[in-house]
Amino acid sequence: MSKQDSSEYFDPAEGLAYQTEGGSIEHALTVIAQRYVGDHPPHPPVYRVSRSGPIRKRGDHAYVFPIGDMFPEMTEDQVVYAWGKLWVREGHTFAFLIQSDGPVRLYHNGRKRFGSAQGEAADPDTPVRIGIQLTEGWNHFVLEFRPGPGGAGGVFGTSNRKNKPYCFLAPSTEREGEEGWIVTRPLSGPLPVIPGVVESESFTGTDWLPARAEHEGAEAGGRKGLMSVMYGEKPGYAAYAWAAIVNRSLASANVTVSGTAYGPVRFEWNGREAGFFPEAGSFRFVLDAPAGRGELTARCECGPDGWGFQIDEVSPAGMLCAPRKVHGLKGEWLYLGPFRADAELEISEYFGMDTLAQPGGEKLFWTGGEPGACIRPFLENELFGRWNYPLGVTLYGLLETSKTLHRSDLEHYVLRHVEFATSHYEYALWDRERFGAAGLNNQLSDIDSLDDCGSFGSLAILADRLRPLKGARRAADDIARYIMTVQSRLPDGALYREVGVSRSMDLTMWCDDMYMSVPFLCRYAELTGDSRYLDEAAKQLLLYKSYLYMPDLQLMSHVYDVRQGQPSRTVWGRGNGWVFFSLAELLAVLPTGHPDYEPLLQFYRELAEGYRRVQGANGLWHQVLTDPESYEEASCTAMFIFGMARGVRRGWLRSTQLYAQAAVSGWEGLTARAIDGKGNVFGVCKGSSWSNSHSYYKHDLSWNVNDTHGIGIVLLAGVELLQLLRHTARELEYGGQLKASTVPGETGG
Repeated sequence: MSKQDSSEYFDPAEGLAYQTEGGSIEHALTVIAQRYVGDHPPHPPVYRVSRSGPIRKRGDHAYVFPIGDMFPEMTEDQVVYAWGKLWVREGHTFAFLIQSDGPVRLYHNGRKRFGSAQGEAADPDTPVRIGIQLTEGWNHFVLEFRPGPGGAGGVFGTSNRKNKPYCFLAPSTEREGEEGWIVTRPLSGPLPVIPGVVESESFTGTDWLPARAEHEGAEAGGRKGLMSVMYGEKPGYAAYAWAAIVNRSLASANVTVSGTAYGPVRFEWNGREAGFFPEAGSFRFVLDAPAGRGELTARCECGPDGWGFQIDEVSPAGMLCAPRKVHGLKGEWLYLGPFRADAELEISEYFGMDTLAQPGGEKLFWTGGEPGACIRPFLENELFGRWNYPLGVTLYGLLETSKTLHRSDLEHYVLRHVEFATSHYEYALWDRERFGAAGLNNQLSDIDSLDDCGSFGSLAILADRLRPLKGARRAADDIARYIMTVQSRLPDGALYREVGVSRSMDLTMWCDDMYMSVPFLCRYAELTGDSRYLDEAAKQLLLYKSYLYMPDLQLMSHVYDVRQGQPSRTVWGRGNGWVFFSLAELLAVLPTGHPDYEPLLQFYRELAEGYRRVQGANGLWHQVLTDPESYEEASCTAMFIFGMARGVRRGWLRSTQLYAQAAVSGWEGLTARAIDGKGNVFGVCKGSSWSNSHSYYKHDLSWNVNDTHGIGIVLLAGVELLQLLRHTARELEYGGQLKASTVPGETGG
């Protein structure tokens, strides 16, 4: 079935409505929510060894290869190779970006995919896009650099820094699990074989950098101890080492630990002292290890003859292991330091591996036992833990569903997802500064648009109300500061996109940005008690009306072209939905006495009538609202259901029967034609660009299954409609009826 054909997303017998007894909204919410959570389990981040070096990411998540700086002695007849690998869950075509200072070749899985010649160095402002057919599993990339007039080296990486901030891994068997590329020294000729699969470095016939340490673990220190190698001689300083003891038996066991200390060291077992050895020399202590896992730490100070320790024996054998799974780690210990010995540091606070230690002001994070072996968390989940605007709506829908269904498990899932991001916020800022781009929280740690912050930030404030979430308040404060003082504005104060994700998006104003700003401003006003943020939300919606509203249609143009000074007059469904959704969120908290309340209420009513008039024959709204030949689109349908159901329940709309019926018909259409019995949501328009032509939205902007632009708002639509029906049932129970609003001034609807 073509993704442009919405006449039948699936057989009617597979629809949720066909399998839902009595059309139960509660059952529909349960099925959709459980499908989503089951498909996206709450896996933690993946920790990897990442070595500091000259090859590092830029802010756009492309890797910079400064070959000329790394090898200034490189001659014009020499060549340098860089090798990395990327894991892909499903095969697909993806566009990478490449730019070079001299001739460069790109190989993928052993085959040449791109080659340039002398004088063909890419313009740094316009890198070359290369579409690569990625295969399921490991994909090996090799870059071949030769010197040119502009030098040697280049840049290579993802073309989608926000949604696909790809991190390449070290590809050889010797460095399994590490993040980053490896490179050869300048060679006098080409590699005999371009590696296309996981191989040992020795198989390639050359050495690769960064050079690997000749030691593993604590034995490296020789007569002065490992910490002398890692940190140098630093009298008056201390550092921690952390490992785990795992007792896999069903009973407690005595575990004997013996070894050599190179300076003062204090061991603690699950927070209690296990042995203190004030001088260099041999040591031995016994632990009472209950069944399961325990934390073993060592606080080492630099002594006159060195520092650190070496473990000679743990008996029974096999019980000492790394405290957390770290890919690429050599040995069993993680290290944190150095810091001044008089600084107070509660080491257990850092076992969560989401917090920077700052004894004396210097920021520290865990490392491995080799110099330069940094430990970094990477988010390798498809969705769980990510921070982006569609997920802000998705999790908002799950959170409201959890309240409606009294499902604490769904609430817990949302809070874990949000705190995954907020708890790593401070770390991610530091990670970006140190490594060029963060391994997680890539959008929150490098905000450059409303998309990056407002939607998910709004959800984070809601989640933080249920229980305090680590880092949530600081993130909210930074987002508010960005919206109010950093985001580009026109002379009248209207938010707009001075610089877009692509050049075609520069100097534009989008309907979408109302949801990326207004709900956050509303919730931040509640959080801080500062009405300026609520005033700003109201101001922005009225400004956007002045630029994008088309009174002849009572619909919104998707985009206003600032350069041309005119709206596109394209009536994209979801773009309109964002505005209607945002109005419904603002009116719910804006005091009726606010000077902008009546103009906003009138704006909301006019839009409601415009949307009601273009509802499709099957209850759904179309991708292009005025074109019934365009496909039935689920996310805008859900937004219109939400806005109309809330408007009837809150008394904002007078013609209650008309709008209530429109909302009910929309839900019936969704559950019969766009949601199947397994809770899969069909017909959700993918993320968009923009155009002055309806044809782009109708033919080029296709739909996806289970796109996060639609799942959450479908849940919210069901919750809001259910609240309306319950409200109506209560009124009927007490002899009332669905009454018209008595709010004065309504002319539409």
